[in-house]
Amino acid sequence: MKGSTIAGWAFATVVILLVLAAGFRAYQRATPSRGVSPVAVAAEEAHQSLLYGRVVTVGGASYEGRLRWGGGQEAFWGDYFNGAKNENRWAALVPPKQLPKERRPFEIFGFEIVDREEPIELGRLFMARFGDLARIESIGRDVRVTLKSGTVFDLGRFSASDFDDGVRVWDGTRGVVDLDSMRIRAIELLTPPNPGRAPDRLHGKVRTRQGDFSGFVQWNREQCLGSDTLDGRTAGGEQKLRFDTIRSIARGSGDSSLVTLLDGKEVRLSGTSAAGKDNRGLYVDDPRYGRVLVSWSAFEVIDFGAGGSGPAYGDFPAGGPLKGSVTTYAGRRLAGRLVFDLDESEITETLDAPSQGVDYTLPFGLIASIVLPNAGEHGARRALVTLHSGEALQLERSGDLGKGNAGMLVFVEGRQGPEYVPWADVQQVALDRPVAMYPMPAGAQRGAPAR
Repeated sequence: MKGSTIAGWAFATVVILLVLAAGFRAYQRATPSRGVSPVAVAAEEAHQSLLYGRVVTVGGASYEGRLRWGGGQEAFWGDYFNGAKNENRWAALVPPKQLPKERRPFEIFGFEIVDREEPIELGRLFMARFGDLARIESIGRDVRVTLKSGTVFDLGRFSASDFDDGVRVWDGTRGVVDLDSMRIRAIELLTPPNPGRAPDRLHGKVRTRQGDFSGFVQWNREQCLGSDTLDGRTAGGEQKLRFDTIRSIARGSGDSSLVTLLDGKEVRLSGTSAAGKDNRGLYVDDPRYGRVLVSWSAFEVIDFGAGGSGPAYGDFPAGGPLKGSVTTYAGRRLAGRLVFDLDESEITETLDAPSQGVDYTLPFGLIASIVLPNAGEHGARRALVTLHSGEALQLERSGDLGKGNAGMLVFVEGRQGPEYVPWADVQQVALDRPVAMYPMPAGAQRGAPAR
């Protein structure tokens, strides 16, 4: 047999093996997990606080039940769906000459050769709580997301979208099914039909140098249930600790965590990203702010405690357009519908900015005003963000409050087109209080402003 023939057969064999492996992977993803009664799982797990919906595949099959993204990631209505917007639809409303530019020097061996100005980057990320979404669809190379308000966003299918992680469905008749994103045509988010059993969610008080934050927690941005485990190494070897056996976790010296169990026993864990300095931080769903991300460097200790089951899908009222006024340093005031950073136009979208190792993700519906000091003023490197609750936050001039902000559009009533205000001219933004916004105070009714 000739060498070329042998090589051809070898190549064909490799291709066949790859096809079989891919087919087996798809079969595994589409086959119910074994050893669990599918009906029992669906009935037991579909609590009101858990993600729930109907998933329709490209082939027309339909699965309905509890959902969890990526198999072991986002599980609750307060968790965030992330992606990248395909285009900036607001940029076309700004005269090209007014679009902000940024200085981009070109250097060789440390010497600046050319100093050029180019249009500022206008690509923007999408981030919204699952409770604010109505539908997620796959349309070719796009992922179309529809908010409860009816607003639609098209996201890049392969641009760091959560959609690409796939989804696990606890279907009432088929059992637990893992669906690859390439097989999904649409996901309709729904209210679970039965109350189900409340999940054991991680909840606690997180102490930082910035202050204390209390709410539901995602350790290392992922672990959020009592049944999830904290993995690490001790002097005696590898160890996995279920979070429902842990009373508190403190950042230890060096690359470690000091874990105190419910029985009072202390365990020092190290050797993994979750237990040491490579920890990606803790998400805390603090009702005062929406969500914060506490970095490992800012984290000191978390004390776990009961916190209930969390909000249901119906606890997230439909959002709406962002409205308010913009005042410039020159004293000009414009009022109407707003588009912040040539991007955020809905009250459910978020202002993202840090402060001392804590990243705030503030839904605009919680914000009353943003005040930006003059460059020469004391504290000019911070912005004053006041919430409708009356609390004031000093946030750093980075993220959505930094130089990369592309400015604001104001749709003044009665005018043909919007007014554009460059970010450098903005001195204050005042936002109207929405009719309803999660978290809703106890006893509040939709349709009436929260007091």
